[in-house]
Parts: sequence; C-alpha cells; structure tokens
Amino acid sequence: MRRLEAQDLTCSYDGRAVLRALSLAAEPGTVLALIGPNGAGKTTLLRAMARLLRPSRGTVLLAGQDVWRLAPSSVARRLALAPQTEHVDWPLSVEEAVALGRAPHQGWLLPYSRRDWQVVEQALSRTGLLGLRHRLVTELSGGEERRVVLARALAQEPEVFLLDEPTSHLDLRYQKEVLELVWGLARRDGLTVVVTLHDLNHAALCAHQVALLSGGAMLALGRPEDVLTPEILFQAYGVPVEVVRHPVYGTPLVAPLLTYTREASHDR
Repeated sequence: MRRLEAQDLTCSYDGRAVLRALSLAAEPGTVLALIGPNGAGKTTLLRAMARLLRPSRGTVLLAGQDVWRLAPSSVARRLALAPQTEHVDWPLSVEEAVALGRAPHQGWLLPYSRRDWQVVEQALSRTGLLGLRHRLVTELSGGEERRVVLARALAQEPEVFLLDEPTSHLDLRYQKEVLELVWGLARRDGLTVVVTLHDLNHAALCAHQVALLSGGAMLALGRPEDVLTPEILFQAYGVPVEVVRHPVYGTPLVAPLLTYTREASHDR
C-alpha cells in the first residue's frame, strides 16, 4: 500500500511552530493538492512528508511505517520529491542530470543497466526533454530546469510523488502538460501524488482532494468543489472571489473580484 499520512504533525523553525497539529492522508491513485497563501506552511509540510524535515511532534507514515524509522535509501526508492527551486552549477547534460534519479536503485558508482536507461528515456519523453538531452543544465531556462527536476524524480520510479509548485516558470503549453502528467501519475500509474500549487484553478483541474492551509493550520480539506468556495477562500486569503463552473470540466473556476471595473480603467 502506498498511502502517505501525516498524523498530528507540528513542525518548527528555531523554536517557532510553522505547522500545528496537522493531519491528512494521500491515497494511491489520487492527487492531493496543498494550497494556501504565502507562508501558510505548504512547502514545510511537503518537506516533512518527504523526510527532509523532522517534525517536532507527530509522525509521517509511508505505507503505515514511520518514515524516520526507515533507512533513507529505502525512502528514496519509494518516494520522490521534485522541489520548487534547485540551482545546479555542475556541467551535466540534461540526460546525465535525469539519470541521477536512478541512484537510489543503483547507487552512485555502479554502471547503469539497459533498463535504467530505458527509464531515463521515458522520463525525458514524458517531460518533453528528448530534444534537450545533450544540452548542459547550466544553459537551460527556468522552465527547462523545472522539467529536468520533474524528469529526475520520475526516473526514481517512486510509489509516492511529491511536487512543489511544478507549474512555476512554465508557459501555458507546459503548464498543461505538467497538469496532465500529474493526473496521469495518479490515474494511469497508480501513484500517490501530493502537489503544492498557488494557482487554485490548477488545483481544481488536477486534484481529487484539496488541503487549504492558513497560518500553519488546516482550514479546509475535501473535494475541490467543497473547499474552493468564496466563503472559505475569503477566510484564507482575505480577498473576495467569484467561483463558477469550468465550461468543459465542471470544476471550480476561481476569479478574484477587483476593486475597480474594467470599464472605469479604460476611461482613464
């Protein structure tokens, strides 16, 4: 079972709690989106679930086992994190950087097998990087770097996939492709997927469950249509919004209400 669960999780930096008594679970074959204002604790929660930040209280369970009682190598073979920012100065090609994702399975020194390279090839293909495979990572744009991070995590062949703002720095085309990738990882590959997103409409499109964090605590947890309401979003963001249905998918479509009208702005 690939369930990832946080139980009564409290995380602190320098003795200051940034997450407080938070509990949630991500199930196999589903996408759980973490949303909330800047500083709400989304990335902190993701790092705690990835075993990168030890909680000051509570536990994170991977398939029913405390991740801090598991060997780091065991966690790395089963769980992958695609961080939001990662600056690489090494003169690696895109293909070599993505191949690093095989290290939890093969180690750093053993030669990669034919299957390892097949996995790398597939990861490059699914992230649209085949045409850049020989380009140095130091020559990439921000959006291209984001896709390399995603591809490397894919190459780990994890059971649980954690993504921190995967659509940041991407144009509309690649935002679409990443959202389809996130959905496919859960629905086609059966992975447990947890993703942080600032764009509420992206969360509505790709998530089965949405966890809305505010001030380090859980404000709401449930289906997108149950969480993405004007009342709840105003509590979190302090901004009035209109929520309508997507004309194709029927998912919530969130639009902020501006303090001026478009007609008035044109008159100036």
